[in-house]
Amino acid sequence: MTALASRQESELALAKAGTKEFVTVHVADQLFGVEVTDIQDVFSLKGLTPVPGARPEIAGVLNLRGRIVTAIDARCRLGLPSRPQGFAGMMAVGVEYQGEAYGILVDSVGEVLRLSDSDFEPNPVNLNPNWKDVSQGVYRLDGRLLMTLNIDQLLCVATA
Repeated sequence: MTALASRQESELALAKAGTKEFVTVHVADQLFGVEVTDIQDVFSLKGLTPVPGARPEIAGVLNLRGRIVTAIDARCRLGLPSRPQGFAGMMAVGVEYQGEAYGILVDSVGEVLRLSDSDFEPNPVNLNPNWKDVSQGVYRLDGRLLMTLNIDQLLCVATA
């Protein structure tokens, strides 16, 4: 069985079971989830080059295994304060959007969670408008909310 066929079977089994898998990331004190199927890579941030005249949420570009990747600062995009220590020690979630490679800068990457579709809830009505634009909804986890990110929407607005 090829790796592609195996992956397709795995995704089909998850869909039938009514679950989704998310990689958890932290941005400031908030827990976010990014669907595993949206992620191509997770990497430590090394050597970020600023882009003069770029929008504020574009932190710069970096070279990832010979490919130029645009780095999007999730804190800036979500209207959160900058990290006191700058970009040192940050992680990035690598994604593709409209044929281009992007790294979404986050404070840390956590674990992979498989969550039931029945536990999914719509966004709270009082959610910050900046966040409502990029969130698909939430899951309640042990007294915390895991906000699911819509990567296409996050990048659509950040790169417009």
